[in-house]
Amino acid sequence: MGKKSSTLRPETLEDLKTQTKFSNAEILEWYKGFRLECPSGELSIEEFRKLYRGLFPKGNAEKFAEHVFRAFDENRDGTLDFREFMCALSVGSRGTVENRAKMAFKIYDLDRDGFITENEMTEILKAMNKMTNSNKTMDLSPEEKTREIFLRLDKNQDGNLSMSEFIKGVQTDSSIMRILTGNSNTE
Repeated sequence: MGKKSSTLRPETLEDLKTQTKFSNAEILEWYKGFRLECPSGELSIEEFRKLYRGLFPKGNAEKFAEHVFRAFDENRDGTLDFREFMCALSVGSRGTVENRAKMAFKIYDLDRDGFITENEMTEILKAMNKMTNSNKTMDLSPEEKTREIFLRLDKNQDGNLSMSEFIKGVQTDSSIMRILTGNSNTE
């Protein structure tokens, strides 16, 4: 791929300003930190796992980190460049409910076929439990949570959640997003 530039190109800055909810100054500050942590200009899956291990030292974040990385890796090249990183960061920190639901959908849609199956959802919920080490304090198992969510969201009862069913469900029932993101505490 060649050597990555150590300065952010003006057209990339403009694109990120349009695509994210960050100011020029914030983008440039994030870029400086990204380049410091990732001198190659790309974040590998192993570096991403390491980041998640640091965020969740008491759990096993490996599998969940892989699922999140896959969802963020828009061009499917096995690395996250600064643009992919910033777009994901923007959705996670400043995105609308719809944008956050779309990102969650991408994480849960393991085979990228445009649908979430019960098996895929259970897989992600299990990975979240391992990451947060919360198996002992859960009120419902991942399988039970999946059944509950599918009962509420799978309107046509075909065993698959389409993106529209998923987004509609999250928008009309805020408790669903809390379950899907591992924050089941009511606020």
